[in-house]
This record gives sequence, C-alpha cells and structure tokens, in this order.
Amino acid sequence: MNYLSLMVHLELERPNTGLLEIAGQLAERFHAHVIGIAACQPMRMVYGGSYVSLELAEQDREEIGEEMRDAEAEFRSALLNRVKSVEWRSSATFASIADYLATQSRSADLIITGVASGELFDAARALNMGDLVMHAGRPVLIVPNTTDTLRLDNVVIGWKETRETRRAVFDALPLLRNAAQVTVIEIAREVDLAEASIRLADVVGWLRRHGVDAGFLASPSTGDDIARLNLIAQEHNADLIVAGAYGHRRLHDWTLGGVTGDLLLSANRCALVSH
Repeated sequence: MNYLSLMVHLELERPNTGLLEIAGQLAERFHAHVIGIAACQPMRMVYGGSYVSLELAEQDREEIGEEMRDAEAEFRSALLNRVKSVEWRSSATFASIADYLATQSRSADLIITGVASGELFDAARALNMGDLVMHAGRPVLIVPNTTDTLRLDNVVIGWKETRETRRAVFDALPLLRNAAQVTVIEIAREVDLAEASIRLADVVGWLRRHGVDAGFLASPSTGDDIARLNLIAQEHNADLIVAGAYGHRRLHDWTLGGVTGDLLLSANRCALVSH
C-alpha cells in the first residue's frame, strides 16, 4: 500500500503555504499525483425569505471566480518543479463543501486539509471537518495552521478497540513505515490494563509484520482520557497522531477513538483520522 494520489484542500481567502509545503513533501516522498481542490457555496437567489438582486448575485459569482483562480495559482506555484503530476478541481456548489470533497475523494488515497481559520465565519466557505471525515471513505490528514513540515520522528497511535481505529492504523501504514518511532497507546481503567496490553501487543505484532517497528503503552485512565492522551503525546514529542473517528449523536459531533476533535483541531501536531 502506498499513497499514489493525494488530494489537498485549499481554503479560500487565506494563504495555504504550510499545507501546500506538506503536500509537496508527501508527493515527493511517495512519488504521488496531487489534486488541488477548493469549493464554496454561491449566494442563493432567495436568502432568509428575501430575494437577492441579480447584480449582487453576479458580484458574488465574480468574487468566487477570482478566489478560485487565486487558489489555483497558489497551488500550482507551490508545487511547480517538485511534483510531476498535478491537477486542479474547484466548484461553486450548493452542496456542502464536505460533501463535494467527499465525492471527489474517489480519486485520492489521502485527503490533506488544514484547520479552518478562526477568522472564517462565512459558512459558505468553511469546511465541516467532521462531515468530511465521516463521509469521505478516505483517511484525512489534518494540518495545523502553524505547521509546514510533517516530521515523523515520533508517531502516536491512539488505540481503541473499534473498527474505525483499525481502519485508521491500516490507512496510516505508508506514514508509519517512514516513522522513526511509533507508539501505540490505549487509555484504560486499572482493571482493564492487562487486557489492554494483550490487545496492544497484537497491534504491535501486526505492525511489525508490515515493516513498522513499534512499541506500546497501556496507560491508566485518570477520568479525562482526552487530557491524558494529549499529555502522553506531548511527552513523546509526537509529530503525528493517528486515530479512528466515529459518529456520536450527530454526524458532525465526532470523536476520535474516544478523543474529541478538539484534541486534534487545536493541537500543534498533524493528525491522521479515518472512519
């Protein structure tokens, strides 16, 4: 298994420098084709019960076109002379951005996206990360805004005995094989630590058969598993965390192997998640 096709999602109206740098690094590492993609929702002719003027709708269309052209130019400029095969896709769609990316992900092995800017209040241009992860059927690499290098010195796998976690670890194999150190961690109650160690030993054995030298840690729960895993990841100087994502009440209210999205979306490390 390898990542032969990467899809990188560019956010409109802001620089995507770090995100594109990581996409370039991965494309070089895996000799991958790269698809740049951007989307937004156009202004609706009827908004809040009132009709929008044709002039305002046309202005919106022109602004979207300009933003898309700027994003494409940034994408092509960043990958020029370092990636042999690239293509660009964009759409002004009344569907959600997550739905558009999910359908287009049929062409990709891995989706790379940043965390939406805190200043981005325009829902027409904002990506619902939870919906994307739930619907894409592909692993999603989440890149913090402050990151421009995907180091793989230390990778932490947040293990939970779920289908989604097993899927995420399998999807992460190309990165795990390139990691210097991999640690599989499960947070468990004191009475369950022995069983957790047995599970983790199985995972480590499987990883080693796939060329990944990994260790494991069964850590006692302190009542706040999110904080505990985050602390362990910090202690390991984790560059990347791998976790499974599954729906919880509502599709966009998602957890990552028992760890809330806040752990990943606010962290200064990259995260690979699958559903």
